[in-house]
Amino acid sequence: MKKIRVEDTSVFSSLPWWVARDEGLFEEQGIDVEFIPLGRSKWGANPAVTDWNTVSSNRGHASLQEEKAADLYWGCEWGNYRRSRDSDVGGRQIGRRAAMACGAIIVPPWSDIYTPQQLANRLIGVPFHAGTHYLCLQMLEGFLPREAIKVCDANGRASERFHALMNHEVDACTVVEPWITYAEKIGCRIITQGFYNGTEVALDSVDADTYSAINRAISEAVRRINGDKRKYTSYYINAERDLHPELGILTPGDFNLTRLVFVEPTPIPEDQLKRTYEWMVSWNLIDEGQTVEDLVNTELQAASHSGVAVSDD
Repeated sequence: MKKIRVEDTSVFSSLPWWVARDEGLFEEQGIDVEFIPLGRSKWGANPAVTDWNTVSSNRGHASLQEEKAADLYWGCEWGNYRRSRDSDVGGRQIGRRAAMACGAIIVPPWSDIYTPQQLANRLIGVPFHAGTHYLCLQMLEGFLPREAIKVCDANGRASERFHALMNHEVDACTVVEPWITYAEKIGCRIITQGFYNGTEVALDSVDADTYSAINRAISEAVRRINGDKRKYTSYYINAERDLHPELGILTPGDFNLTRLVFVEPTPIPEDQLKRTYEWMVSWNLIDEGQTVEDLVNTELQAASHSGVAVSDD
């Protein structure tokens, strides 16, 4: 049985992997997947840290891969472009993950902010080089001039950003599930929200046959989740309850199922990649001069997703 080591992370991006693990879908494909947990950082917001290029892109996602302790990890597509560029061990993207993450900018119940325009020059806690950092910029630049968007580094864990918000360290922050649902339940307001793609990044130790088998298992997990999303909300409630017992107030009925979106893994469309890369360059989130092959293992991606189109309409 082929063994692969993967970085384990939060439920909002990992649910299809966890379902495939718990329901024996990897074993059915002849794959032995070892989940290696990432360390859990505890800092809150850092209002003085406003330059994302002073922060390592692989301090969370990719940290185990950079130590060659994991073969594969998943994270937001934007961040994985940057991490692929920064990798010292040759990690490159190999395809889009199944979890379409939903991220939201929220404010506390006492806030005087009700619209995205009112976030002008207000401090927003985001996880530098992780999904809702980039999502925050993309959502707000439709409402505000770039110079009026003020973000600071806050913990890569949504739970810690949420607690920084409630401790008055920032005016707003970004969160993902289950913290969007929890925030709504206790009276926080969503100012804006959106979905974003994630990708998977692998070392050369992952071959096309292995990744194809993984994708078959993940695709079956997606089918099962989409067949009964309410059933699988238990993962969101229980994943962090050991550290955050307050999540125990949530029930399956609290979740807005339209925020839980899962699709079969696909290649990264090259036209979308180029647009995203150019946007990142415009924000000084990545250097100019990168090629598609610098950021994506196109040969492995093509071999693993045979028969799947790689450009949008």
